[in-house]
Amino acid sequence: MNTLQLREGRAGDGAAISALIVELAPAFFLSPDGAGTEPFLASVSASAEAGYLADARYRFWVLEATGGTLAGFIASRDTSHLFHLFVAPAWQGQGLARRLWRAMQAGAAEAGHRGGFTVNAALPAVAVYERFGFVAEGPVQRQHGLAFLPMRHAGPAGEAGCDDAGLSR
Repeated sequence: MNTLQLREGRAGDGAAISALIVELAPAFFLSPDGAGTEPFLASVSASAEAGYLADARYRFWVLEATGGTLAGFIASRDTSHLFHLFVAPAWQGQGLARRLWRAMQAGAAEAGHRGGFTVNAALPAVAVYERFGFVAEGPVQRQHGLAFLPMRHAGPAGEAGCDDAGLSR
């Protein structure tokens, strides 16, 4: 049986993080051939991710399966912006995104953040973010071959979303 360990991201995680993003990225490309996504792909390369991991503005949490396989990860920028959230296909639908979101919220609170959160949600992920309590903050944006929806979460005082069973509250 695979067990998952939640831990903070480390410098050596850049390649695995990049590989998972690149695997999942075509689902949110505007063009099936990925036209125009070169700047995005460069921003999520192994070296770029290693740079984020080394930068104090970013904080990563990873869920690692037995044997060191990356099941998913989340990253924040400047404590309040959800920068990345990806779950490997084999692990989707098991509550890992919510577990990672809660780890990020707890980490932000430990760092003294008491405000809200923002995310630029890939369109296929909007429903997930809505379940976490995020709401649209503007129109869909198109940039670098991708479309995303700017969203905001009110933070601890305005906590909304679903409970562990996925029921709205």
